[in-house]
Amino acid sequence: MLEGARHLQNIHPLVIHFPIGLLMGAALFYFAAWVFKKDDLAKTGFWVLLLGALSLAVAVGTGLYAEQGVMVHLSVREKILLPHKNFMIVTAVLCFILTLWALIQRPFPKKGRILFLFLLLAMVGTMTIGADFGGRLVYDYNAGGNACPQPIRFVR
Repeated sequence: MLEGARHLQNIHPLVIHFPIGLLMGAALFYFAAWVFKKDDLAKTGFWVLLLGALSLAVAVGTGLYAEQGVMVHLSVREKILLPHKNFMIVTAVLCFILTLWALIQRPFPKKGRILFLFLLLAMVGTMTIGADFGGRLVYDYNAGGNACPQPIRFVR
C-alpha cells in the first residue's frame, strides 16, 4: 500500500511530524496573540495546542512501544536513543502542564501569561533538541528501517 512504509520497523516515524508541526504552530499563535492582542489568535493557539497534545501522546506512545525493537548498537542507545527519549518525555510533561493550564484558563491564561509563554518556548526548545536526536537515529544510524546491516556503532 505505502511503498515507503514497507521498510519501517514500527509506525513511530509516521506519526512524529504531527506534534512537531502542531506544537510549534500553537506557540506561534500564542505569541502572535500576545504581541497583537488578538483573542482569535489565542483561540486558534488553544485548539492547535490541544491537537498537538493529542498527537504528542500518540507519538510518545508509539515511541515507547517501539524502543525495544530498535536495532542499534548499545553505544547508540546510550548516546542517542536515551537522550531522545528523555527530551521527548520532558516535552510531553511540559505539553501536559500547558494544555491543562490552557483548558482551565481558556483559551490563553491571563494569570502567569509570561510564564505560560516561557514554558511554551521551553517545550518547543526541548522538542527541537529531542527531534534532532531522533533524526540522528534515523539518518545517521538507520534506526527504524532496514536499508543497511544492523547494528551500526556510534561514531561521533
